[in-house]
This record gives sequence, C-alpha cells and structure tokens, in this order.
Amino acid sequence: MTNQRVVVVTGGGTGIGAATARLLRASDHEVVVSGRRPEPLRRVAAETGALACPADTAAPEDVDRLVDTTMARFGRLDGLVVNAGVGRGGGVGELSEEDWDLVLRTNLTGPFLLMRAALPHLLRAQGSVVAVSSVSALRNGVGNAAYATSKAALLQLCRSLCVDYGPQGLRANVVCPSWVRTEMADRRMRRFADDCGLAVGEVDQAYEEATRLLPAQRPGDPREIAEAISWLLSSAASFVNGAVLTVDGGATTLDPGTIPFEFQVTRRDEIH
Repeated sequence: MTNQRVVVVTGGGTGIGAATARLLRASDHEVVVSGRRPEPLRRVAAETGALACPADTAAPEDVDRLVDTTMARFGRLDGLVVNAGVGRGGGVGELSEEDWDLVLRTNLTGPFLLMRAALPHLLRAQGSVVAVSSVSALRNGVGNAAYATSKAALLQLCRSLCVDYGPQGLRANVVCPSWVRTEMADRRMRRFADDCGLAVGEVDQAYEEATRLLPAQRPGDPREIAEAISWLLSSAASFVNGAVLTVDGGATTLDPGTIPFEFQVTRRDEIH
C-alpha cells in the first residue's frame, strides 16, 4: 500500500480532468485517470505518471473494474473527482429520449455508481469527493434542459453524501464553473461561431462574445478549476463539506435585470 493519497479523476483525458491530474501529480498524489477514450488517457498518463484506466462510469461493470484496479494497484482510495460529462442541447419539447437518457446516465447515474462503489474505501480513508457541476446547476439558459437538470441533480447527490456520511468523516463538495476552455466547450463555441455568422473556426471570437458580460470578461483556464478542486480535496478544506463553490469569473453574481443599464445589448439577428 502506498503512503501517498490516491485520487480517481473521471473525464481525466482532457480539459478540467487532465489539468486536475497534472496538478495532483505535481503535489505527490497517486492519480488514476479514467474516461471512455483510451488515447487521451494514455497521453496524460505518459506526461504525468498517472495510471490510465479506461472506463465508462455509466456502466456498472466498468465502475467496479475502475475501483478494483485502483485498490489492486495502490491499496487505498482517498478521493474522487467526478468530472466526466456530456451535453445535448434542446428544450423539453425538442429533446429526444435518447439524448435525455445519455445526459442523465453520464452526468448523474455514472457519478452515483462510482460513488457507491468507492464509498467503503473512501470511508475507510475519511476521504473526499469533488464533483464538477456547472453554473447551469444554479442558473439556466435557453435549450439546456437535460444538461442543467443533470448538473443540478449532481449537486444534490453530493450534498446527500455530505449529510449521510459526513458523520463518518467523508467530505463531498461541488465546483460550478462557467465557460472554461476545454475540448467540449470548444465544440460548442464552433457551433456558436456559425450561429453568429463568424468566420469558420473563430473560436476565440466566440468565447469573447459568450463571456463579454461576465465580470472576468474571459473564459476560465482548466488549471484555474483544478486549483479549486485540489484545495477542496486537501486538508486545508477540512471543515468544508456540502459546499458549492462557483469558479465562474463572476457569472452568477450578475442580475440580468440590470444589464441594460450598463450595456448596449443588440439582438444577434440584427447585427448583420
């Protein structure tokens, strides 16, 4: 058994998950990166010395294998970073059952299965869970029914861990980022650029447009979210349990009703 703390990071091949794996490895944690695509995981493992374990956390057999592999390799499990997620756009009247099921299975059922499988080991270690939710759990937007619902439910799932198992020493907290420059967000920005009539591939300009009303006026960097996750996992946050930490450039501080007093807002279909 290793003397180092051991953390499993789902969605660990790119974006926030990969940045978290890098940061934790730099601070002498053993890290297991997991996700559905083997190649990005192998790249992160080769770069950082993490252990790559491809798995679909929405599949119970994959979850069991992920936890068993971690325990067989390291003999302990101190933390989970629940980061894997997908999005599908659409309002209630537009979403297909297939897209709804995919988002809920990936963003909510998968975390539940992993938390349940890891729970005995986390309790033994008096460990910590950090779930990567979204400002969509707190504020909604157009055509976001499945994603926002899944992320709000993930928040309450973590709070349930806190309430039910906090007396046994387990901590469970949530980070809620806004726009962060990740592979998933880049894909959305490419579609947004097309919708706005921007040049093909103008991702930078699309981010600028999407974040111009935020106090930070920029998207986040994955490392900035990883820093918050690392802190919540650490003993420095030993009295933080059931918390929801917005890491959003100030997005959730805005009152939409006051925006017209400070900004000139133009309908997108009137720009061209």
